[in-house]
Amino acid sequence: MQRIRTRAELATALKAAPRPIGFVPTMGALHAGHAALIRAARAECATVIVSIYVNPKQFTAATDLAAYPRTLDADATLADASGADLLFHPSDAEIYPPNEVVQTVDPGPLALRLEGAARPGHFAGVATVVSRLFDLAQPDRAYFGEKDAQQLRVVEWVTARRTSAPRISIRRVPTVRDTDGLALSSRNARLSPAGRTAAAAIPRALDAARDVLAHGASTVVQVRAAALHLLSQHSELTLEYLDLADPLTLEALPDDATVNEALLTIAVAVDDVRLLDECLLGERSAS
Repeated sequence: MQRIRTRAELATALKAAPRPIGFVPTMGALHAGHAALIRAARAECATVIVSIYVNPKQFTAATDLAAYPRTLDADATLADASGADLLFHPSDAEIYPPNEVVQTVDPGPLALRLEGAARPGHFAGVATVVSRLFDLAQPDRAYFGEKDAQQLRVVEWVTARRTSAPRISIRRVPTVRDTDGLALSSRNARLSPAGRTAAAAIPRALDAARDVLAHGASTVVQVRAAALHLLSQHSELTLEYLDLADPLTLEALPDDATVNEALLTIAVAVDDVRLLDECLLGERSAS
């Protein structure tokens, strides 16, 4: 695997890279979930590029940016073992050159609710850096995990409106979970043992929603109540929101709506760590 730091080096490497090119954009602190993305790209593509860049534009607090884990050598080992051909780990100056005006990319209407409301400016930062990385890597396919469902929909919306070649296909990869059901995330390492135990209630709440729906519940209010009941058993968890939305438009479903298809999103804080998890309910999840 070749490690690359500059745009010029990447452009040179791309001239010799066979297509199709698969691209896995990350912020580092790689884990088995990222490895699954890289393996998915390896299975479909002649060349696999992984980027590691902690994007300052998607952080609302400087302290969060400073605290984000940076484990480049370990990340390189995992990326190499998972099948990456190129590891692109640029500096801020490579992505946002001081002598260039970088236009902020509109993340669109899908970014207005949920994390868009909770973290103002976050999705504009995501849309901007993803567009920058796509321009540099010129991939045919890009790979994203399903856990961050809203981010995935925003990326799909932004990508569909790109006019530059090549046309990029966004590939969805299922969420990778630990043995207790918790979705893999770099944030999990910051949890205390008690916090970790409490956090495992989040995927169980998703399961509770699925179960009640499978056993006759039909409305949003019934499904929400089942998930909330599970979460309420753990006082360590501070619920920020629990939302059921249309999986395509991300518009909120009214309480009396029948749950045919829905995206269930749970955001909580535990041990001062903010955790997010999501699942599809209904017909779409079964397809």
